[in-house]
Amino acid sequence: MFREQTEFDHRVDRLSKRHQALAKGYDLRLRADGLLVPKPRRAAPRVPLKALVVFVTGFLLFKGVMLAHIGPEAYQDRLALLQDGTMVERGSVWVLQIDPVSEFVAQQLRPYLS
Repeated sequence: MFREQTEFDHRVDRLSKRHQALAKGYDLRLRADGLLVPKPRRAAPRVPLKALVVFVTGFLLFKGVMLAHIGPEAYQDRLALLQDGTMVERGSVWVLQIDPVSEFVAQQLRPYLS
């Protein structure tokens, strides 16, 4: 009796998991015998556009504040030190280089940081 109950519980668990997966979306597949079988859709990891925009805006604001605070010459000197470092440091130099947006932000913030 115990074995039958355990097998039944396993079947119920398996059906519940399948039902939950199908509830998130499915595609119908035609088997060779002509039967349509629902297959759960794989959920692709999604990054919300709003979060991406907030991250990029915050990063550009950070670069602008750093550029306004220490000045363009000192900023370039610090980037030059990183240029001779590891592969990660060289990649960060490419990301942290002065661009028109961060330069504009720095120009707008300079009067407030002086």
